Amino acid sequence: MGTASQVPTRTRNHNGCFLRWDGAGLLFDPGEGTQRQMIHAGVAASHITRICLTHVHGDHCYGLPGVLSRMALDRVPHPVHLHYPASGDPVVRALVSVSSPGIDLRLHPHSGPGPVAEGLEVRPLKHRIETYGYLLREADGRTLLPERLQGAGISGPDVGRLQRDGALGAVRLEEMSSPRPGQRFAFIMDTAPCPGAEELADGADLLVTESTFSDDDGTLAQQYLHLTAGQAGELAASARARTLVLTHFSARYGDDASLLAGQAQARAPGVTVIAAKDLDRIPVPRRRQPAREGAGPTAGIGLNHDGSS
Repeated sequence: MGTASQVPTRTRNHNGCFLRWDGAGLLFDPGEGTQRQMIHAGVAASHITRICLTHVHGDHCYGLPGVLSRMALDRVPHPVHLHYPASGDPVVRALVSVSSPGIDLRLHPHSGPGPVAEGLEVRPLKHRIETYGYLLREADGRTLLPERLQGAGISGPDVGRLQRDGALGAVRLEEMSSPRPGQRFAFIMDTAPCPGAEELADGADLLVTESTFSDDDGTLAQQYLHLTAGQAGELAASARARTLVLTHFSARYGDDASLLAGQAQARAPGVTVIAAKDLDRIPVPRRRQPAREGAGPTAGIGLNHDGSS
């Protein structure tokens, strides 16, 4: 929704990110102008099921009243869950109080690391006020191996029964499949390098992180507790992330983030690095699939975290 930091530019709105994750729609850190950016992006108010604030600095939350008011205007029928650091409760309640009433808004302040909803976790970051990053983690699954199924004479409806029950007669699911890690999405905003950021980024398929300063301005990054582009690249590389999306750029670099992308890529040679632009649509990488036995990498039969193929 927006890729600027504290000061927007002509082409970069204040911060904001919308994630489609199975049937959920998560809005992260809606800064000013997010309601209008939703129109440009084709994101309806009814798509939002959760709103997650990393902290209550204005460029990460001042768009909240407009978004909530739009949801009320559109008569969104489902509950909307709002997650935020507990120390920001007075600010959040003030923002909610000036929003139009009419939605089932449920407040979920958190004050430490751990799960905050099914599949959603937080870790503390290192910033000037209490700040948390978010991790969406799909449950691990299994990938069925067609060769083993064929060798065991399992086909048709029996495949579904094996998948559902975990066993078919004396044959166990583990014997007919390989482990497949669930997908992971991490959202890391204003922070200096810290253990919480490392935990969030670990094994992420899609890592969205701030890249406020260039490496040349590392002193400023240290002073204001932000990441440089190179530090973002180091984080992604050490975490074995697959795709790194840089955002939250300082206005001092104008609208061209190629310098920052280059610095991050130099520290993360094996990672796909994207310098985000407003309204970019970036897919979550496809699930990792194991190689078939005796062959090169090919797809098996994937099992989703809900048990479907």
